[in-house]
Amino acid sequence: MRTLPYGAWPSPIDAALAAAHDGHPEYVEFVGDEVWWTEPRPAEGGRRTLVRRLAGGTEESLLPAPWNVRSRVIEYGGHPWAALPGENGPLVVFVHFADQRLYRYEPGGEPRPLTPLSDVGAGLRWAEPRLRPERGEVWCVLEEFTGPGPADVRRVLAAVPLDGSAADDRDAVRELTDDRHRFVTGPKLSPDGRRAAWLAWDHPRMPWDGTELLLADVGPDGTLRGARTVAGGPGESIAQADFTHDGRLLYASDRSGWWNLHLDGEPLCGREEEFGGALWTLGMRWFAPLDSGLIAVVHGRGATALGILDPETGEVVDAAGPWTEFAPTLAAHGEQVVAVGASPRSAYEVVELDTRTGHARVIGAEHDDAVDPAYYPEPQIRTFTGPDGRDIHAHIYPPHHPGCVAPGDELPPYVVWAHGGPTARAPLVLDLEIAYFTSRGIGVAEVDYGGSTGYGRAYRERLREQWGVVDVEDCAAVALALADEGTADRDRLAVRGGSAGGWTAAASLTTTDVYACGTIKYPILDLTGWGTGETHDFESRYLESLIGPLADVPARYTERSPATHADRLNVPFLLLQGLDDVICPPVQCERFLAELGDRPVPHAYLAFEGEGHGFRRAETMVRALEAELSLYAQVFGLNPPGVPTLELKK
Repeated sequence: MRTLPYGAWPSPIDAALAAAHDGHPEYVEFVGDEVWWTEPRPAEGGRRTLVRRLAGGTEESLLPAPWNVRSRVIEYGGHPWAALPGENGPLVVFVHFADQRLYRYEPGGEPRPLTPLSDVGAGLRWAEPRLRPERGEVWCVLEEFTGPGPADVRRVLAAVPLDGSAADDRDAVRELTDDRHRFVTGPKLSPDGRRAAWLAWDHPRMPWDGTELLLADVGPDGTLRGARTVAGGPGESIAQADFTHDGRLLYASDRSGWWNLHLDGEPLCGREEEFGGALWTLGMRWFAPLDSGLIAVVHGRGATALGILDPETGEVVDAAGPWTEFAPTLAAHGEQVVAVGASPRSAYEVVELDTRTGHARVIGAEHDDAVDPAYYPEPQIRTFTGPDGRDIHAHIYPPHHPGCVAPGDELPPYVVWAHGGPTARAPLVLDLEIAYFTSRGIGVAEVDYGGSTGYGRAYRERLREQWGVVDVEDCAAVALALADEGTADRDRLAVRGGSAGGWTAAASLTTTDVYACGTIKYPILDLTGWGTGETHDFESRYLESLIGPLADVPARYTERSPATHADRLNVPFLLLQGLDDVICPPVQCERFLAELGDRPVPHAYLAFEGEGHGFRRAETMVRALEAELSLYAQVFGLNPPGVPTLELKK
């Protein structure tokens, strides 16, 4: 055991290794008896491929580069593929990221477009395809731009011919609904095909504020008739809906204050925990009905488990295994269930649960320790006390190294991580970006500040009109509590975050004196600009709940914005931005730096070509992570071996 200062511990977890393991499997489905999913390829320009697990257990990537299976509907995307088995091989329909067209693909051939291009605004986009070969169609969500602005858009359910006749003809796409609702999810069909259910909501609500569950009859001609609202409303969020094997309507509603399951309107399991979540992408699934009448569920308070719910008794039996977190993607086939699970010792894996035996096993994307697990961080699940005595949930990752300790009188530096959203949550999983810091002697505190999901609607609504206040206070309360108890060095605290977390990091640096430096990634910095056309349609009215209506409280938009208070910034910072970001565009960073002017504050601004909202390319992630470590090294007086020095402007 070597005694070395914090930050000087040698680590086998370099930035390239962390980047190579970024992202995880998504959108799992059964195709016949096979299990398929999408998977990231950071080394291939950040594309996502479609992976097929054959009956013998072999995995194969169906689509080579540059095919990228990813939708841009509502910018955050949605379920981008569908497939059915066939005598001559599976029929696959998928969204290609580059042009957002739907393509038809049979292995052995080349993908053929099913939908046309449009030169109006951002064109045509598709999500949640559902194959209906008996009609020769694929049903899905259509997002159609009607003008040049981000808000010039309509969304409907649509049917696309499988024969390719719409590839050059927009009129060949059959619209199943009108565009009376601003947002819709893909249709779920009853087992007899006679009814369809989907979710809808409208500005200024976000889907976790209030959604409507719509039900319609499917006519013999394939039209949707008599659409009516059967649940939900402005103050009730329905996160997912589906039909059971016997045609009953099942949905997750938070009318009790928690996202609980309801069957034909009646609650099934009234626990104070979540059986749903924030619908950031279309096609997220927290439950899947089984043919037996049981229901597979992803549920929990904070961290999530995979369980089987008996609707007759309300009892939930969780799958045994090492996984402490399951992503909102789930599928069922017969008595088999597939999900995506992870733990603090393993990255996300595709997990199969046999509901007859209760046995769960990894069947895809199996975690492989790239380094000795002794270097992995060891998280602590903690609850802190914030202003007014409120609870603040957090994961604390102390510095950890199997062969190094710090001098006995030295306290470690800590970085507070603010998650994005802000209506999101920090999952309790192995993250090599966290390990990159903790294995070098820098602690990490992930804070589920007020407004986070996973703890009920009341916790989520703490941020209502309080964004830039509650999130900043909660992060600071955790940081100062760690210092007060002797866990962290009070003089070596930092804050970092991306997107909404970038806002919290910037607001923390401009309104508190808690932190010695910070890392701000693809942030929101100017509320007035962001709320008047500088973002995409999905979040264009989000600030009405987070801050208040602009027309009513314009001064609040100015007062809360970090860009307004760049003159208060007195500590070094790193600003990271993708130049193709349409959610938090580069102009936000540029305006912030212009407000900073010639003030002698050490900082660096790294902008990356070809990157959007959230970095996906390995080379970008490496550069950003090394720059962040160099910032902390310079500010905290650390000496991490082998890390390029970031040039800070003054």
